[in-house]
Amino acid sequence: MHRFFIKEEQIGQDEIWIRGGDVNHIKNVLRMKTGDKVFLSCENDLEYECSLEEFSEDEIRARILDIHGMETELKTELVLYQGLPKGDKMEWIIQKAVELGAARIVPVRMKRCVVRLDEKKAEKKVRRWNAIAQSAAKQARRGVIPQVSEVVDFQTAVKDAEGLDMLLVPYEEARGMEESRKILRQGKKKASIGIMIGPEGGFDREEIELAKEAGGDIITLGKRILRTETAGMTVLSILMFLLEE
Repeated sequence: MHRFFIKEEQIGQDEIWIRGGDVNHIKNVLRMKTGDKVFLSCENDLEYECSLEEFSEDEIRARILDIHGMETELKTELVLYQGLPKGDKMEWIIQKAVELGAARIVPVRMKRCVVRLDEKKAEKKVRRWNAIAQSAAKQARRGVIPQVSEVVDFQTAVKDAEGLDMLLVPYEEARGMEESRKILRQGKKKASIGIMIGPEGGFDREEIELAKEAGGDIITLGKRILRTETAGMTVLSILMFLLEE
């Protein structure tokens, strides 16, 4: 069944009102009819199995058939701090990060970032990135829509990460594969984990020191140098495998 996202205020006692862009998608793209069933996911961590009952110009009334707890979300909050990459790589990164279970994605300006976004361009990009996150969440049957935050500088990202239980920082100059495995396995006991990924040019040494001071664990992902769009997905994949119940 198709899945859509709703706000808590759209939920009645035994019915839900679907509004916004999903109405057009259901009516004119999917061409769904009265009696068709959908899943509606809400920010209250519940999933509603519903039957479409009444179509109007700008909303659809759906009857609640059953209510489930969300089973697609990881118990651990995963936050990806991604150094801004070149071109449209960020769109791909966001799409795949959402599929792999990231709860939040934070675009980060770093010293070796090639791309430079002014405030107006950054706002436009963030809107586009959040639309991609929503689309990916629907495709992956996520229970929530991961948020893509505004673009922040490295110091702000590190300060934000200090509020998490763990911060993983893959670094091409790091050594010690067994120690890195040990650190990654410790993630199973954490409620929240941040993953800090450098841009194409990698981390500046000063950034690594700041991450260490904030309690970040510097790890290696092996002997090969991974692209910025590969490194984050590698860590998310490992964590998803370790954390999935």
